[in-house]
Amino acid sequence: MSRPSLRYLQLLSEKYPTIQAASTAIISFSALLRLPKGTEHFLSDVHGEHEAFNHVIRNGAGAIWRQIEEMFGNTLSKSEQRNIATLIYYPELKIPQMLSTVEDKDEWCRLKLVRLIKFCRSLTAKYRQSTVRGFLPGHLAETLEELLYDREDAEFKVASYQSQIDTIVSTGSATVFITALAELIRRLAVERLHVIGDIYDRGPGAHIIMDLLMEYHDVDIQWGNHDILWMGAAAGSEACMANVIRTSLRYGNLDMMENGYGINLIPLASFALETYKDDPCQQFIPKVSPEDNFTEQEIRLMAQMQKAMAIIQFKLESQIIKRRPHYGMDERLLLDRIDYERGVVNIGGADYPLLDTYFPTIDPAHPDVLTSEERAVVGKLKLAFVNSKKLQQHVRFLFSNGSIYLAHDGNLLYHGCIALNDDGGFRSFNVDGQSFAGKAFLDRVDRLARQGYFASDNPEVKLYGMDAMWFLWCAPESPLFGKEKMTTFERYFLADKSTHVEKRNPYYTLRDTEENARKILAEFSLDPDTGCIINGHVPVKVTKGERPIKANGKLIVIDGGFSRAYQKETGIAGYTLISNSRGLLLAAHQPFESTQKAVSEELDIDSETEIIHTHSHRLHISDTDRGKEIQQQIDDLNALLHAFREGAIKERSVQ
Repeated sequence: MSRPSLRYLQLLSEKYPTIQAASTAIISFSALLRLPKGTEHFLSDVHGEHEAFNHVIRNGAGAIWRQIEEMFGNTLSKSEQRNIATLIYYPELKIPQMLSTVEDKDEWCRLKLVRLIKFCRSLTAKYRQSTVRGFLPGHLAETLEELLYDREDAEFKVASYQSQIDTIVSTGSATVFITALAELIRRLAVERLHVIGDIYDRGPGAHIIMDLLMEYHDVDIQWGNHDILWMGAAAGSEACMANVIRTSLRYGNLDMMENGYGINLIPLASFALETYKDDPCQQFIPKVSPEDNFTEQEIRLMAQMQKAMAIIQFKLESQIIKRRPHYGMDERLLLDRIDYERGVVNIGGADYPLLDTYFPTIDPAHPDVLTSEERAVVGKLKLAFVNSKKLQQHVRFLFSNGSIYLAHDGNLLYHGCIALNDDGGFRSFNVDGQSFAGKAFLDRVDRLARQGYFASDNPEVKLYGMDAMWFLWCAPESPLFGKEKMTTFERYFLADKSTHVEKRNPYYTLRDTEENARKILAEFSLDPDTGCIINGHVPVKVTKGERPIKANGKLIVIDGGFSRAYQKETGIAGYTLISNSRGLLLAAHQPFESTQKAVSEELDIDSETEIIHTHSHRLHISDTDRGKEIQQQIDDLNALLHAFREGAIKERSVQ
């Protein structure tokens, strides 16, 4: 291993100016390496289900409940255990409810404080005291630290501990401390969260989920195809924006767009009302339920707006396909394949009758050209997207904390697929005489997506990147999509369901074999003997006997149906993978009813947990990627010590 340069050591000495400072840091980092690896959670395909997501985050996907059972199983009833669990999950809601039902409020506060402190102490064993101190709210930090680390075996400490509890209660501060302890428990229970894509679309609260993620202490995100669509829209891609609006209208999720992100849809509504006023738009009736309480007039307006945006979308997508011939998507130029007089479209050499032939804004001679009215609508909507402060904050967070894939602790995380040929070879994508496949292709499209958002000083590069984001949404070679075509047009306009089929990439068959999973891991320079792939995107059909563990344990699919739209198909409501110092656990969750029931009736998500791997030894931080980084810091500090002692670098005076 090469020694750091003298210039680097001089810079390092600014942070560690003396031999003692460097030595103390080495001692601290070395101790950290011997602590157990923290608990990490992996989940995917949340699809806007913010209440279920919030609950899973608060209960640590069942980790907190398991620890409550372990600590209090012999001393508290199941009812009392559920009570303390709900208090930890939702202290701000549960405390007032519980206090309203007890006679001796002070005694209730004392009991809850003692139990939460005891529980907290067990969790702090995985952390250094200085680390825990950093998690504590400033105004409570000193008192909480004393409560957590007091030695109760010393007689005078027992009295001091009890005095602090009594004083907290007598000063009316108990609820503040109980809330702080509950938040600390949730923080200690899970060290890091991994979201394997598709935060957006389907459900109503993706913007709420993004707010929760931005507040979370440590999170990474592997982008899904629905995420990249919103990222492209925020960047200014008109085709991505059209898809986002059309999809939101299709599922009646206008509240998120209008109130969550402040996107004004009035220009679109006005245009749709005028252009399609005599059109029943039957094929565009939104997929909403009676519980959504939409009026007939609202449903009709959403259908008109959806058709207006669908036609705009098909035009904009045709422009990209013609602008980027190397995408190889000419067969998706369906507006060009319509015989407008006969009312049929030619696909694959066959003519199919259209269910809807009313196209007042399409010029058959130039079918992909927007009318002046459509261009005005698109311009106003684009301004709304690029100027939405909340949306831009969320998308910048996705770029800062996200990527197409992540190699983490020897495992490979990605949302969709690694495009393969039928024979299992990596499918190549050719551009400008250069071929990209496997890891090289994922690295390329990751970079292009970033250019599409950030390259504002170069319009040509930015447009290329924005088109690449649309490519990632729906192209056959896209690692986020993984199908030969997206049949949006066919689903709207053709009755023949055979045209609706979206054939998957061979990856989705070949991933079941250990040989191909090992080959993919090796492509990303990961050890096939110890690593595994963590995948989302395609729901596991549990009702049909499908298992999430594939390729002899080398690949785990954790899309189990967070979205209500998929739960009839999957039979469950999502998988969560838990990685801790002892092994890997897979939790299958049942549907979450509501936050209100979780608090008032203490209904947790019913989950079944399966141990899928046990480590041969308990893993420490030294066994992780973080541990390797810490070891590198130790090596650099040892080099700095040597430079101090050899006189190559002078100690700095400490003010």
